Amino acid sequence: QVQLVESGGGLVQAGNSLKLSCAASGRAFNGYSMGWFRHAPGMEREFVAAINWSAFIRNTANSVKGRFTISRDNAKNTVYLQMNNLKPEDTAVYYCAARNGGTTSYARDYNYWGQGTQVTVSS
Repeated sequence: QVQLVESGGGLVQAGNSLKLSCAASGRAFNGYSMGWFRHAPGMEREFVAAINWSAFIRNTANSVKGRFTISRDNAKNTVYLQMNNLKPEDTAVYYCAARNGGTTSYARDYNYWGQGTQVTVSS
């Protein structure tokens, strides 16, 4: 089992930044690919970004490309999502997820999920 706990969400004005963290515990963090997804009210869950265990491979959704950056620190068992130039449409609950395999943008491919952290961007 892998337990994931997100933090760093909050209320910010448009144009500002937030950095989300996802701390993993349980089984070895190394070897797992990590992803960030978000879910806004009335919308489908949306892929945001993913990173493989070595951080050599990173995928980012077109909707956030150039504004959001995923990274990880395997020594701290933590994955991050740096979010810059936030927009009201970025408002959602952000979830981190883990899978024992390569990166993918499909939520169904991830085995472990955190409880989510709310990000609200005001205009």
